Amino acid sequence: MLAETLAPDPLASGAKWKPSGKNIKNPRIHQKQRSGKYQRQASSQKSCLLGLELKPELVWEDWDLGGEFTETLVLKNIHSKLQKLHVRPPLSKFFTLIPQIIVLSPGTSFSMPIIFRPLQRCEYEDSIEFQSKNGSFQVCLRATIPCHALEVPDSVLLPLCAVQNSSHSTFLLKNVSKLQTSFQWECAAPFQLSPEQGLLKPGQECHITVLFQPQEALVYQKQANCKFGEEGDKAESCCTVLLQGIAKYPYLQLRNSGTKDEKEQCGKELHFGSVAVGHSLQKHFYIFNPSPVTASFSLSQMSSGAPLLESEFSCDVPRGKVEPGGSLRATVTYTPAVVDSVSVEYLSLKCSGALSETLIKLTGHCVGPKVSLSSSVVDFDCVEEGGAVVQTVELVNSSPVEAHYQWDLDCSGNSVFSIQPASGTVSPHSHTTLKAVYRPTQPIAHHRRVACLILYRDPIFLDLIGTCRSELQQPAILKPEHLFLYKLRWYRTQDLPDTPSDMQEDHNQSHKRPDTAGVVCRNPMEEYYQSCLGCMDPFSSSCSLSSLHVSVMPSELLFNHKMYSILSTSSTSSQPVSITNHTREKLSLVWTAAQDCPFTVSPPLCELAPLKSTSFRVTYDPKQLNTLHGAQLECFAFYRDNQDLEDRVLFPPWCVTVRVIGHSFQPGKEHFIPSCSLTPSRVVFPPLSVLSHQTVLLQNCGDLPLTFCLDHSLNPTLAESMFVVPSCGLIQPGSHQILMLRTTPTEDSPKQGFSLHLRLNAAKHTKELTVVSVVEQMCMSLEGDNSLYFQPTAVGSRTQRSHHIRNLSHLPLRFQWSIPEPEQELISVEPDAGELHPNESSVQIWSFCPLVEEMYTLKPTLTFWPIQTPGCNKSHLTLNVVGMGASGSIEAEKAVLDVGETLVGSYRPIQVTLVNNSPCSVSFCLSVQQILLDEELTYDPESEPNALRLDCDRGTIASHATMLLRSTVRPHRRTQYLWTISYQMLNASGFLSSPPQTMCEVRAKGVLPTLQVIDVWGGGSVSSLSKVHLWKLFSLDRLNEHLLSNPSPAELTYRTPTRHSLSSSPSIFTKVLLDFNFSAAPLNSEPSTFVLMFHNPGSIYVDWAFLFPEDQQIELEYWAETGEFSSTELHRMKVQDNHLFSISPRSGTLLPGQQRAVHFTYSHDFTGTDRFPVVFKLSHGREILLNFQGATVERDRPYLHFASKRHVFTSVTIRNCSPPRQMYELNNGGEVPVRYEVDMAVLSQLQVDNFNHPLLYCLNPEGVVLPGKTAMLEWIFSPLEAKVYHMDILIHVQDGDSTLVRFEGCGLNSPSLGSTTPFGCSDTKAYEPCAQRLPFPGQVLFLSEDSVCLGNIPVCSRSSRILFLTNVSHTDTVHYTWEQQNNQQVVQIRPDRGSLCPGERALCVLTFTSTDYPTDYQLDIICQVIQEAALTRYHDALQRWEEEKARQLDEFTITDKDLAQSPEVLIDKEPVAAPVRKGPPLRKYKTLPPICANANCEAVGTICIKLTKAERRAQRETAKAWRCPEAPKPALLHLWVTAQSHMLMEYPPHFPKQSNRCPRSVKAQQPDLQYSSTSLLEGLPPTTHGPDRDITMHVLTSLLSGILDDPAFTQSLITLASKPITYQLQKTSPSSLPSSLPPPPCPTPSNPTHQHQVLLSGTVGQKEQHNTVDSEGTAGCWGNRCPTQNTPHTEHAPADISEDVLLNTLQNLMIEAVRGELVLTAHPRTVILPPFSTRSRRTSKAMAEEEKVDLRN
Repeated sequence: MLAETLAPDPLASGAKWKPSGKNIKNPRIHQKQRSGKYQRQASSQKSCLLGLELKPELVWEDWDLGGEFTETLVLKNIHSKLQKLHVRPPLSKFFTLIPQIIVLSPGTSFSMPIIFRPLQRCEYEDSIEFQSKNGSFQVCLRATIPCHALEVPDSVLLPLCAVQNSSHSTFLLKNVSKLQTSFQWECAAPFQLSPEQGLLKPGQECHITVLFQPQEALVYQKQANCKFGEEGDKAESCCTVLLQGIAKYPYLQLRNSGTKDEKEQCGKELHFGSVAVGHSLQKHFYIFNPSPVTASFSLSQMSSGAPLLESEFSCDVPRGKVEPGGSLRATVTYTPAVVDSVSVEYLSLKCSGALSETLIKLTGHCVGPKVSLSSSVVDFDCVEEGGAVVQTVELVNSSPVEAHYQWDLDCSGNSVFSIQPASGTVSPHSHTTLKAVYRPTQPIAHHRRVACLILYRDPIFLDLIGTCRSELQQPAILKPEHLFLYKLRWYRTQDLPDTPSDMQEDHNQSHKRPDTAGVVCRNPMEEYYQSCLGCMDPFSSSCSLSSLHVSVMPSELLFNHKMYSILSTSSTSSQPVSITNHTREKLSLVWTAAQDCPFTVSPPLCELAPLKSTSFRVTYDPKQLNTLHGAQLECFAFYRDNQDLEDRVLFPPWCVTVRVIGHSFQPGKEHFIPSCSLTPSRVVFPPLSVLSHQTVLLQNCGDLPLTFCLDHSLNPTLAESMFVVPSCGLIQPGSHQILMLRTTPTEDSPKQGFSLHLRLNAAKHTKELTVVSVVEQMCMSLEGDNSLYFQPTAVGSRTQRSHHIRNLSHLPLRFQWSIPEPEQELISVEPDAGELHPNESSVQIWSFCPLVEEMYTLKPTLTFWPIQTPGCNKSHLTLNVVGMGASGSIEAEKAVLDVGETLVGSYRPIQVTLVNNSPCSVSFCLSVQQILLDEELTYDPESEPNALRLDCDRGTIASHATMLLRSTVRPHRRTQYLWTISYQMLNASGFLSSPPQTMCEVRAKGVLPTLQVIDVWGGGSVSSLSKVHLWKLFSLDRLNEHLLSNPSPAELTYRTPTRHSLSSSPSIFTKVLLDFNFSAAPLNSEPSTFVLMFHNPGSIYVDWAFLFPEDQQIELEYWAETGEFSSTELHRMKVQDNHLFSISPRSGTLLPGQQRAVHFTYSHDFTGTDRFPVVFKLSHGREILLNFQGATVERDRPYLHFASKRHVFTSVTIRNCSPPRQMYELNNGGEVPVRYEVDMAVLSQLQVDNFNHPLLYCLNPEGVVLPGKTAMLEWIFSPLEAKVYHMDILIHVQDGDSTLVRFEGCGLNSPSLGSTTPFGCSDTKAYEPCAQRLPFPGQVLFLSEDSVCLGNIPVCSRSSRILFLTNVSHTDTVHYTWEQQNNQQVVQIRPDRGSLCPGERALCVLTFTSTDYPTDYQLDIICQVIQEAALTRYHDALQRWEEEKARQLDEFTITDKDLAQSPEVLIDKEPVAAPVRKGPPLRKYKTLPPICANANCEAVGTICIKLTKAERRAQRETAKAWRCPEAPKPALLHLWVTAQSHMLMEYPPHFPKQSNRCPRSVKAQQPDLQYSSTSLLEGLPPTTHGPDRDITMHVLTSLLSGILDDPAFTQSLITLASKPITYQLQKTSPSSLPSSLPPPPCPTPSNPTHQHQVLLSGTVGQKEQHNTVDSEGTAGCWGNRCPTQNTPHTEHAPADISEDVLLNTLQNLMIEAVRGELVLTAHPRTVILPPFSTRSRRTSKAMAEEEKVDLRN
């Protein structure tokens, strides 16, 4: 995109030319730039004008004020002729050229210089005009000024960015102008451009960086505006760039390194397991980014207060970025320092811009060494003086940690016992064998309890015992059992309990020096500490002054200040040591003397009285100068009489030790430089005010010995609170010393710790050890500022919430929740007790169960204490729990859910939306109650399966929320289901707490696939049969009844058509058997075709199929079929192989409301009766067995076909003087006329049996039925009693078979008054279509009504109906003709013939006139339909045939045997040819006998007769003959008309509402004894017939139309409405009525004098409309006129003419409605009449005056 600006135009307006600047201050940048490009291109390109090649314009770009600038215009003549041009110079003074005439020869050029002299800085525009004899053209002259123009992109799309992160992109900003241009950007957040401003030289480019920093996840679109122009001036030009960016929230997942599935997240917890102290373990996890944006994160430890120790976990990835779809590996290192402690840390993964942070829990357990001895006692037994004994003992390390050990024993000869090696390490899960040496120097018993110090563990002790004997002294031998017995005796004599588990004393008592009270030994550490202090009891685990035997003071001696003389060869120094006897016996003391030891004790032997003390002198006399010395001096004390005479117990001796160190460095001599290390360098004591011990390893890393001593000079106060044992000693090169630190932490101790100084080598060298020994207050934090809020909870229900507690102290704590007893029913917590390691959090699940509707405030207490001090130092925290009890309820979003129709047996999922509008969550239990709404259905509600299944019947809905209840509907019956879904509240225990409450109702209807036959059509041999007859032949009433009923379980054995049988006669799963009777027809006649219109009245689709036996049979191989076929199977195979019965289509699918025509055809190829079973199967529905029956008759055989051998008469009332005449149909199914005769003997016998009353009388007992026609037997059924009569009548056929027909009739007492159908009928009921019909395939003419039912009418009455014929073809014209010969006296249809163009519709009027005797009319009226195209083809063929016939009559033929062909001979009639076999398909059964005839045989049953040669010759000649064309066979439309007429005396009482149908004046005549028909009575008003009547009718119609259009007449009707009646027809005298009739009733005001009705039924368009306007009867009711006063007799009005006029008017209205000219359903509108004319006013006035005169008269 280019952007540029133009300077304003400063020129005056009086110039003769127009500048092109147009004074646009802010032009459209891209439009202006495109225009400039176009002009530059145009100026550089040449064009051809009038045969001249030149530039269309000249442009001056680089120019300054005050100068002259020249451009040259070159003209070239490319024409073949000479060109002469006249030049018009520019109009302005700024462009100048020399005017001249230019002459150009072909191919030559001419250069014309044009000078431009500018005076102002603006744009200039002018032109030069060239004229020639061929025309003129102009060349534009333009001078442009340079303008600022920048090129920028239209839009910049930033990379996808995470929220609170940034992304950037760059685009190019280019100065495309020739001016130096400054720019400045303006942009809104979250976009930022850099650089924001700058200056660009002409043609210079600059890269602009766009920084995108979104703060929300949105789609951003911002316009960045760039203002540019002259530097320093206010830039007025601007260009825009659309900045686009999409921001998304980042998201990070933590995945375990061992997880193969990338989608599986780790459990947000990293377990390190057990790690050895001092070692490290690394574990990895991955940070995965599933989001589409780069995520920046940071990993930090969650703060846990002021740490006493540094964190034992470290992560190598403190922060970083993860690309979309990428992952980053993070390594966590665990380095534990405190043995037997569990370390817990939380790493917080914070992602910039993410909605939440993720915590990962790090846990690890520090383990230390676990060392044990193979034996706790080493018995050296008895040793001679000066001898030595060696024993072994194993030191076992059963832990995965290397163990450092050291024996607290001087193995350099200062003790009678020694263990080698005295110190060292034991590898993990290994052991070390130690050598224990016993080398006594005095003949006494020796016992010493030696401590083995273990780093990070309590020391273990080993008892060393041995006895030394000499020749002079034989002491008792000390055994291990002596130690055990002495210990038992010791416990008996002490006040302390005997069992170690009960020896518990207060840990908080003060610990003092051995010379003070209260020294108690509690554990191995304390035992070792006491032994180092010189008060050691080898047998008890606890000692006090009352149980102490021997003690020594001091226990450590330092010889660090020895002064040497330069001349002296030796020097000595000594220090005293005191030993106290605490027993009541005399003791002997013996010091162990070592050879070459610089330390000696004097005296070495002495006796000590009871409860006395004695002093010894320890002398340091080094033999070697400038060296370091150390030793542990031991002294054994024992009783002189070492046995208890009473208990015979041998008391072991006691051993006390004194640790001494010294050095022999001469003054000024530099001491050894120490090289050592302390592990650990920082010791942290548990922050409890209890006595604690820790161990430290002092390692001599040098090659010289090392001495150490605790220096308290820098901090003298530590000597009273911190003890280190041993506090001095000598460490050999490469060896180590394990130090034990003993203290009780205090609150005033520095939190950062203090330093212990160890002076090394008696010099200025020191080693510092940092010790943290401070008491820390226990701290536990509760989430939510010690408050927990529950949402409103339903009374009796339970709500749970999670709550976190965290241990912020550095001690493992044990906690316990305490809930007051009254509140325990309301709240509970899980877990209510437990342990928390330092920095560990625990999730507590609180439950709240309100009892009433109120606000609760509860205060449970959390008690916690250190695990090391159970029952002590307990702390408490109170949690404020706030909750509210509320009442809850739920309801359905829809109170009634109508599922609709569902197929029985199928599943249909539904969803019921449950709504909780209460303020609390509701726990519920659902129940369903089922009701079947079909009243006719009987069922057991308990055993009836529930058709509605809930996916879940229990659940919880949050407050003000919805829940989808998924259910499944599976109806088991075809009925209407009603389910009531109720709910009950659940309490906290899950039990029901409320009565059922109705929530909603669900309605559904179980439906089955249904099918219905709504119409039938016959073709071929049955085309002449009425639809009612066809309906009976196929038993369609029963078929519809069964199709609409429920299937039995057996019918659903196979829900869809399935091959399930191995037999040729498959098993049938239905009991329903219906006959499909295809009637009868002669041999080789047209097939009988029935077309049934199937309709799907249901709401689901229907899959239907007609299954032949082969469709249900499983096909087998030929070799698998065995056995012989029965006669029935052979007959079925004959029918099936010859395709005698066919159905098209055999299967299909009908959608709801859809219709389909199915063709059933029976071929008359073989004489006899054929039967064939066909199963009609509806998938998931009914299964009906159809028995196809068809009869084929020999051509010369008389045959009557009976649709049914049972006929039911219309019920007749008893005492009826005129029983109705009823019909019975006889059909001739053969090719010859049939003479029938009713057996009158049976009728005579019936009359005799019924008191000589003619119960059943036949009016035409004999007659002839023409071939293919139908005759009506007329019967009169006159019952005597109100019962059902059964009469078997034999009907004889001449030269044929007789048939016995059962006639049934019912006698009634009296019909129901006013009923429209007072006389019940069964077989005689009219055919009525069930749904709107469609034309059958091939049908071109459509009849609006197939049947007309006139109902009950009086005799001698007339009824009219209107019918419509519609040509549904779009191409063919049809001709129709109504056949009315047989019913002309009763039925007339006008017009009786006509033609219809494609799509045209015709109106036909049916007029029915009942006879004078009651009759049950059943008339079949046929309309013949012929297509004009077929008729035209017939006439053309007939014309050609007649022409050929005429030609042959005039010509003769010469017969010549050599002619290859003979001419065809015309014949008028087609002879009867021999039947030709329709070859059936071959079957695989070769053993069957031939069933069909061949071409040379005539098939009659199964007998084959060969034809003679003459017959075959006649057939060949007949085939060559040219037959006369036959007229096209018309298609037949059947109209079924039914009516039931009644006598005049019976009609009014039975049908009072239709009494106006009675004729006005009739003369009744009683029928004779033979029940012959009567004629109409005389005395009817004279009627007009012929042309006079038509003229009168048309004149009256025109007059009526004119009168209705006259406004004056309309106005007069309003006036006449209020006037009395001045003219009235004279009533007929009573004497003129038949004597048998009762006198007429008096009229009522509501009954009009004359009442005309016309029944009109027709079709408008393609939609059936029934508009009933009945006009039955003649002029009115005979009984609706009242007698009046004597008035002069007047002439009767021509009622029939009036009726015709009215009927004609209504017919015209219907025709207009059909044509669309009149809308019958339109609302009435007010018509504004035109103003009256002068003549109409005058006429109206005259009429008014005449009316006034009449009124006066």
